[in-house]
Amino acid sequence: MKNWFVPIFAFSVLAVVGHSGDTQAALPETPAGRHVEAYVRAFNAGESAMREFFAGHIAKGALQKTPVEARMERYKQMHDRLGSLELQKLVESRSDFVSVVARTANGPFVRLDFQFEPAEPFGLLGIRIEAMEDAGEESASAAAKKNNDELLAAVREYGEKVSRAEDFSGVILVAQNGVSLFEQAYGYADREKKIPNRIDTKFNVGSINKSFTGLAIRQLVAEKKVSLDDPVGKFLPDYPNRDAAAKVTVRHLLNMTSGVGDFFGDRYVAAPKEKIRSLADYLPLFADKPLEFEPGAREQYSNGGYVVLGLIIEKASGADYYTYVRDHIFKPAGMNDSASYEKDAAVPNRAIGYVRDGSSWKPNYETLPGRGSSAGGGYSTARDLLKYTIALGKGTLAGAGEEIRGGFGIAGGAPGLNAVLEWDPQSGYVVAVLSNLGPPSAERVGRQIRYWLPR
Repeated sequence: MKNWFVPIFAFSVLAVVGHSGDTQAALPETPAGRHVEAYVRAFNAGESAMREFFAGHIAKGALQKTPVEARMERYKQMHDRLGSLELQKLVESRSDFVSVVARTANGPFVRLDFQFEPAEPFGLLGIRIEAMEDAGEESASAAAKKNNDELLAAVREYGEKVSRAEDFSGVILVAQNGVSLFEQAYGYADREKKIPNRIDTKFNVGSINKSFTGLAIRQLVAEKKVSLDDPVGKFLPDYPNRDAAAKVTVRHLLNMTSGVGDFFGDRYVAAPKEKIRSLADYLPLFADKPLEFEPGAREQYSNGGYVVLGLIIEKASGADYYTYVRDHIFKPAGMNDSASYEKDAAVPNRAIGYVRDGSSWKPNYETLPGRGSSAGGGYSTARDLLKYTIALGKGTLAGAGEEIRGGFGIAGGAPGLNAVLEWDPQSGYVVAVLSNLGPPSAERVGRQIRYWLPR
């Protein structure tokens, strides 16, 4: 699932525009349009141009909160992943907001939502960057609500609608500045026993676990137990692929530029999944395969890469991955209902995942490994995910640098599970949507709510 974003909220009605070589013609002749044109040019030109852009185009208040150098760190990460940008579509244009779709040199399409000051000089407040499957990916289309009363009324009506249609089963939470504004559970945690989902039901959150893994690595970097430029072989000398052990670094793994493949595939399908109980159990599913490209050459989503990160956490910390995350992230954040449970353990108030089987539903039990990994498959609640964002914002969690505390949007999904967590520190909004149905059940709901958030 997609798991990297920079926050700002948007909605969309797609319309074709020209390429980046003609950004002046493609973008509106407004202060906001000129800011976007300057951003694309600076992004493609390199660090010096980008530093000048930040100094000259960011709103003064936003620049005080997040200075140029912190923004440069984010830019370098994004440029490493994306390469260059080529505008494809204008999504929406207002005086205080512009949204575009761009093709990237390294492969994925991205949507960029630019939020500006509501009055002159319309300085840039922030940018949200979201990966897309293609330039025409379906998006929700609705105007932002004027205030929280309108927002919550719309969310309440929408939640009931998608639940009645059996397009969603789970929990929706909307909060602002650490205070929950809306919490509602829908559908059944156990359809056979007619046990309803509750606000505190534990859901499989899929790849949202990658956020915990990334934070754990950064904690170990801060403690100088790991360097981002360390090769895999430093920690895993017996790693099955010697080429990968020598070439792939921690940074490559974090940024999804490693070339390490995925563990989902024919081997996973054929494997006795109940026996996959530790991170090491995942290695035979992918680790001996050749790299899919030279490390750093491009970005490609890799669950296998995050399994390797989890093994590095174990070697560098001396604790198994699950214990490390519990002690260094969940406990400090007060996330008492979050863990990587074994699938056959008796866990109170855990939702069963469901997949459609014709006109009925069946549990996703057979598709699950014996235990989730550092790439995903752990369990959490909507309230615990809110606590995670609060702890990040307050600096409670070690290793949470500006690149994390600036906010994010992360998602996880597989048959019978889908989860979204959106956090924008600037507006204070948090949206957590957890579902025990497959994608895009939670992602669709989360996207719609995000577009409704007052600006």
